[in-house]
Order: sequence, then structure tokens, then C-alpha cells
Amino acid sequence: MEKGMQLIDGNGKFNMEGLQDFMTTTEFAQCGLSYSVVAIIGPQSSGKSTLMNHVFGTDFKMLNANKGRGQTTKGIWIAKSSEIEPFTIAMDLEGTDSSARGEDNTAFEKQSTLFALAIADTVLVNMWCKDIGLEHAACRPLLKLVFEVMKRLFQPRKRTLLFVIRDHTRTPLEFLETALRKDIEKIWAAVAEPETHSSAALSDYFNVEITALSSYEFEEDKFKDQVAHLKQRFFNSNSPRDLADDRLEVEPASGFSVCAEKIWKTIKDNKDLHIPDPKVMAASVRCEEIAKEKLKQLTSDEKWLELKEDVQAGPVPWLGATLSSILATYLSQYDKEVIYFDQDVRNAKRKQLELNALEVVRDAYVTMLEHLSSNTLETFKTKLEQLLNEGEGFVASARSCARSCLHEFDQECEDAAIRQSEWNASNVREKLTCDMLSGMMAIYEEQLTDVLADEIQSLFEAGETDTWLSVRNLLESKTENAVSEFSDAVVGFKVHRSAIDTKLEHLRENARNIVKRKAKEAAAAERVLTRMKDRFKQVFNRDEISKSRFWTREKNIDEIERNALSASLKILSTMAAMRLDKLTDQIEHLLFSSLMDESGDIPSSQRTGATPDPLASNTWEEVSPNDTLLTPVDCKSLWMEFKEDMKYKMNQARSDQALRNAKRVIKIVVGVVGAAVIAAVGVPTAMKIAARPEVAAVLKAVTTWLLAVLKYIGMEVLETLKYIGMDVLEMLKDAAAMAVRSLHPHIVAIIIALVTNQSDWRQQYY
Repeated sequence: MEKGMQLIDGNGKFNMEGLQDFMTTTEFAQCGLSYSVVAIIGPQSSGKSTLMNHVFGTDFKMLNANKGRGQTTKGIWIAKSSEIEPFTIAMDLEGTDSSARGEDNTAFEKQSTLFALAIADTVLVNMWCKDIGLEHAACRPLLKLVFEVMKRLFQPRKRTLLFVIRDHTRTPLEFLETALRKDIEKIWAAVAEPETHSSAALSDYFNVEITALSSYEFEEDKFKDQVAHLKQRFFNSNSPRDLADDRLEVEPASGFSVCAEKIWKTIKDNKDLHIPDPKVMAASVRCEEIAKEKLKQLTSDEKWLELKEDVQAGPVPWLGATLSSILATYLSQYDKEVIYFDQDVRNAKRKQLELNALEVVRDAYVTMLEHLSSNTLETFKTKLEQLLNEGEGFVASARSCARSCLHEFDQECEDAAIRQSEWNASNVREKLTCDMLSGMMAIYEEQLTDVLADEIQSLFEAGETDTWLSVRNLLESKTENAVSEFSDAVVGFKVHRSAIDTKLEHLRENARNIVKRKAKEAAAAERVLTRMKDRFKQVFNRDEISKSRFWTREKNIDEIERNALSASLKILSTMAAMRLDKLTDQIEHLLFSSLMDESGDIPSSQRTGATPDPLASNTWEEVSPNDTLLTPVDCKSLWMEFKEDMKYKMNQARSDQALRNAKRVIKIVVGVVGAAVIAAVGVPTAMKIAARPEVAAVLKAVTTWLLAVLKYIGMEVLETLKYIGMDVLEMLKDAAAMAVRSLHPHIVAIIIALVTNQSDWRQQYY
């Protein structure tokens, strides 16, 4: 015998914990749809528990006749049938006419009966044989209640009403069944008809079955035989054409506990069940069912499903009108089906249906707005870039594009609006406006980057003494112009001022980052070294007016070298750190004191290690590591590499100057000697000597390099003669004559020819 479990106590409390334990211990939750629920209703002390125990093998508490008649079952009890397959739950209800409850009986009677009808597949109606045909029999109010509930609250779904006639007398069952069916039809016809099911027949709701049992008290053996026969009818009772064959809306066993609790809570909380008129209760339950049905139809509507799929791919024209039409169709159907129910109830359920339906289509609407926003943003960017490329001003272009794009967006949002909703696109529009600001900022920053980066790079490449002052001035000027222009461009954008201020601050920070980036690029070791070399060559090879230097004897190479090294070292000092915040530092002083003495070389005290090396560090005093471009160690290394690379240049200059001085001495000596020889022999004689064929042959044989060395002799000699004067030459005549006599005739001839043919040489070699 299966012990019963009290599902609902006498106070109407639902035992959820007990039901879950019952489902676990009996493995009911694994049954799926293969189960059946059988409930019994009827008057108090009519033997309901006794009948359930004998038919289903349960152990419900039964009446003890020795203690008198009274209430035995309180509330609603359930138990598993241990003798019937498939899984069958037997449900024993408190008697319907109990005097123990007094005036409260009607309310609980309605609640428990409604619960049994909602849960059970088969309802046994236990009644006395003597009550058949009597107008005021105990079962008549119960039948009337059952029929009212079924007609008003439920759509036609056949349940089996199995009337069990107790204490059957000698009257043939056929006569009793005929009389009972006649009473049943009469009670059914007397129940008010709801307009929605005005033509519904009893057979649309119930399979009415009738059986009879002998008295358990006086004919126990016969009673048990009849019960055994009745029991057979419940085997496979949920198979087609059996007792419980209409199971289209049956809840799977795993959800039985939640479903049962919800049904009882709905019934228990519905205060309209506490009054005789069930109008509002019927309206509530029925309108809820119809609303759920319409919502289900909406979710499977082919037109809606097609629209839902299309909107995922992109904007759908007239989305709002189409969705509004679909929703209106199902709301209209709901209105027609609930027109005869209580107005307040049906309106409340309609509002909930409308809200639920809108939730179904909300994602499609939101997706549509996202598409419109995305497309508008792309259109805005494209138009703005196009106008800017055509040379239009940024402010006018931004305002024009924003105005036209937002207007088009508003129109498209109106087309997407759903008539039944109060939704609007204000939040999406606000986000779109912010995204457009971000798009404007990106375009503007790109332009600012191009302009600012080029000019900053030019300043660093120029390497002037006031490079960082120029950089700061340029940064400030460009930034303020950009802030002003961008502020003018966003006039009319309906966004919070804080959002605009954030964009402007980002613009300032971006401009500053451009300078930092270009500074880091310019401070790359190879670039700095290249600019130092270029600056050295510029200062060393050209004079103050940018003319090329000739290393004549009056040029002070050491001084020029120091100036060139100093200019190169200033470039190194400039690129050692960023100076965007007008902070002072000692980098230039430290580099000059550490890397250059009066000769331009590293001071000897540091070369010998007599004093600590201030450049043997990776940080500068008074300079943040974030602002450091070249560390002291980097600077010293670059300087050493630079000096090594420039050493050849300086040595070449000194060699050139020495060669020039040697040439000058040779020219002066040859010129003076030639002048003296001519003075000694006389000009006519010198001219004759120079014209001799053998002298011409000697001159022709002189190598090109010798002529190159001597080609300027003429001018140098003239300058020398002007300087020493003709008087000195007269004094040198005798000495020159003696020198000439001691020279080989050919040598004398060459000297004379060289001196007397200067004009021809100048024409040939200049």
C-alpha cells in the first residue's frame, strides 16, 4: 500500500517540498508524458478514500464507522498507485459538503474542485445511489459547480467524468444510468452559456462514464469484485480511446510540481472564488488562455519569422508598419474572442498581451535602429571626407553633413516605429550623435596629424638653437586653432557639454602625442648622428654668408672646428630630452663641460679618470624619464662616434691648407728668381731666349702636374714684385747674374719662358 502525501493542507498551504520528495522517491519526474492523474470528489463520508485505496492500492485515511461519521480527509492528498501502469497519481479531495468548515466550505469546495479539474485526466464523482433523480440531492450543487467551471474557464478539452454510484440497490444499472444522464444534461443546460462557446455540448468537455458499486459495509465481497473490474479500466488509461485520451496540453512529469503549485496559487489568490459568482475568475483564466494562444500564434507567424530573419541582414523598408499590422491582427482576434468576458479583466489581459507581443518584436526593432544608426554614421563620414577633399572648410562641412544625416535618420526611425509601442529612438540618436562626434574627431585628428607632424619634423631637422621654443609655439598655435575650429563645428549637436569637453581634451592630448612621437623619431641615434654631421659640414665648410671655404693660410682651422663642433653638440643637447612644459635643465651645460675643452675635445681630466664622469648615467637631473630621449650614456656614445667620423674631414682640411701654403712658397720663389733673371739679362734677351726652339721643346715636355703647380705663379710674382719694389730688384741684378751664370742654360731658359708666357698659361688653365 502506498502511503499518501498531503499536497494541500486544510488551510490551503501547498506542500512544495513534500511534492518534490514524492517525485524523487517515486521517480515520477522521469515519466515524461507517460502518466495519469485520477481525482475523486464527492460528499463527505461517502467512501471516497475507501474507493481510492481499493482501486489504486493506496493507503488514504478512511472513515472509522465505530467513531461516527465526520470529516476524515482534510485538504488534498496524493499517492502513487502501486498496482496500475502507467504511472498513476491518485488524488483524494476533502468532502464537498463538510460541516466542519461551516461557512468557509463553499470557498474551499470551489478551489479544490477547480484544482482537480485543472490537474486530473479523470475525475471520479462519488455519489449515493439514493440521490439519483432527487432535485436537492447532495451531488447536484457539486455537478453544477463542475459544469460552471468547465464551461466558463476552459477551452473544450475532454476529461473523463466517471460517476461512481455507491450502495447500488436492486434497481438495474441501465435505469439508473438513464436517469443520471438525464439529470446531468439538465444541469448542463441550466448553466449559463459564455458567448465564446454558446453551442458547446456536454460531450465537447466530458466523456461521461457511469458505474455502480455495492455497499462496502454490507456487501464487501461483491464490492471488491466490482472494484477489481473497475481497476482494469485504469490500466493504460492514457492510451487512445481509454479514460484519459485527450492529453494534448498535458505538462511533462518533470514540470508537474511547478505547474501544480502555479495553478493552486492562481486559484488560491483569486479572491473572486470566494463569492458565488465566478464571472471574474472565469474571465481571468479564460482571457489568460486566449492571450497565451494569440502570443503563441504570433511567435510562429510566417510573416513575422520572415521579417525577423530579414532584419538581421540589414534595414527592412516599412518595418514599423508591417510589425504594427501583424500585432494589430492578433490583438483584434483577442478582442473578438473575449468580448463577453468582464471588461476590466479582458482589458488588463489585453494590455499584458500587448506588452508580451511587443517584447517578442523588440529585438527586431532594436536591430533595425542599429542598422539605421550604423548606415547613417558611415554616410556621415563618407560625405564629410568627400567635402573636405573637395576643399570645403571643416566647420561648414561638418555642420552640413550632420544636419542632413540626422534628419534622414529621424525620418527612417519614424518609418520603423511600431504603432502599439511607446518606444522612440532617442537613446540610439544620442549614441549616434556621440559616434558622429567621434568620427569627426578622427577625421580632424588625421588632418591635424598630417599638418602638425610635417612641421614638427621640419623644426627638428632644422636643428636651430631655439628648436623647443619653436615646437611649443607651433603646438600651442595649432592646438588652439584646432580646438576653436572643432568647437564651432559641433555647435548644434544635442549632446552634453561634458562630452564635447572630453573630445576637446582628447584633441589637445592627441596633438601633444604627435609632438612626442615625432620627437622620439627625430631622436633616433642614426638621425641625430646624421644631423650632427650635416651641421658640422655646414659650419666647417661654409663661411658666414654660406660661401665655400678655401683653406688659405689666413684661415684659423682650429677656431672653425670648435664652432662646428659646438653647433653639432647643440643639436645633441636639443634632442636629449623633450621640453614641452617650459622646464629648465642643465643638459647643454653638462654636455659642453663634459665633452668639449678649448680644443673641442673631451677634457683631459675625464679622459684620465681624475674626476667622475657625469655622463656615466642613464638619467638626467631635473628631467623625467618619460621626457628623456637620449640618456647621458647615449649622448656620450654618439659624440664619440661623431668625433671619429669627423676626424678625416678635419685632417683633410689641415692637409689642404698645408699644400696651399707649400704651393704659395714655390710660386713666390720661382717668380722672384725669374724676375731677377730677367732683370739681369734684360727683357729683350729674355724674350729671345724664351723664343728659342729648344726652349719651346723643353716647355712642351714639362708634365701637366708641374704646369698645374706653376700656373698661378704669374699673379703671385706680380703681387710679390709690387710688395718688394723695383729698387730691390736692381739690387739683386748682380746676384742674379752670378746665379744665372751658375745655372744650366736650359734652366735659365725655362724660368724665362715661364715668366714671360704667363698670359698664355692663364688662358690655358683658368
